[in-house]
Amino acid sequence: MLRTEEMLLNVGPQHPSTHGVLRIVVKIDGEVIREATPVIGYLHRGTEKLAEDLNYTQIIPYTDRMDYVSAMSNNYVLVHAVETMLKLEIPERAEYLRVITLELNRIASHLVWMGTYLLDIGALSPFLYAFQDREKILDLFNELCGARLTYNYMRVGGVKWDAPNGWLQKVEQFITMMEKRMKDYHQLITGNEIFIQRTRGVGVYSQEMAIQYALSGANLRVTGLQRDLRKEHPYSIYDRFQFDVPVGRHGDLYDKYLCRMNEVEESLKIVGQALASFPEKGRVLGKVPRVLRVPEGECYVSIESPRGELGCYLVSKGKDKPWRLKFRRPSFCNLQILPVLLRGENMANLVAILGGIDIVLGEVDC
Repeated sequence: MLRTEEMLLNVGPQHPSTHGVLRIVVKIDGEVIREATPVIGYLHRGTEKLAEDLNYTQIIPYTDRMDYVSAMSNNYVLVHAVETMLKLEIPERAEYLRVITLELNRIASHLVWMGTYLLDIGALSPFLYAFQDREKILDLFNELCGARLTYNYMRVGGVKWDAPNGWLQKVEQFITMMEKRMKDYHQLITGNEIFIQRTRGVGVYSQEMAIQYALSGANLRVTGLQRDLRKEHPYSIYDRFQFDVPVGRHGDLYDKYLCRMNEVEESLKIVGQALASFPEKGRVLGKVPRVLRVPEGECYVSIESPRGELGCYLVSKGKDKPWRLKFRRPSFCNLQILPVLLRGENMANLVAILGGIDIVLGEVDC
């Protein structure tokens, strides 16, 4: 008679496939996972508490460090909350620059996810190609705002700098190049039999479960629910652009891949439309006082980040600093479902299921 005993196993927090300092305590029986408990907090920096002693402009660099793969979104959700409280009018040219940078950052984020995810499950080539294309976006951001990862580009009332001469043409060239590259990615990955067998039917959950666990972004849309805040509650100037919201049918890992790849193509459409209607002249920063004093009150705003609903809850007492600041971080919320998905799974699927969620630990721990 063969006999197995349950064993506790630590996955992480220094494991490359945990995508940061995440520790998962796994109870296994042979190769079958009986229980999985995520242990977070290794990267906690107290961003929300620190913000109480900073003025609103000083907080912006701190938001860069939350989701450092998509820092533009974090910059924007904070200034969007402050602008909502102040009822500021944003110059049109600044709004176009915001949309272009937000969507370019979404593309870069999905390329990082796709490349590292394929690397997690054993494919090296897509990782190299994805980072090669992401590098072009980082070069564009470096030219625009002087940084490649933590941008500090958004400002209350607009953006820090206007686009330099020739920058918009370079973005247009990137869009043309990337549209061709997407065909190469689909040819390399989408129809690959090994990839399909590794992801199809794995990590499945229902639409009801996704709603119960407050999932958002691609993690929600793979269940067939077409919820995208750019469409449902348009912010900035997203209501001016035509784009589709990709959804899945099966709620498995393969659908998550398809959703995110299709989102890249939709982001390319949005940037193309923004370039075509970009204002020739105009300010990039509205009329804002030197010292920002937000009126007493509170508000909650949310945007569609690459990982889902990114929200900012702001409470002001009428001073130049927030009284309370709280971020609704999609990576933190989406990670909640991991123990349910891993229960009863084979140990070999742990990395695939975790990677499919697409978390950034800076956003989980804040």
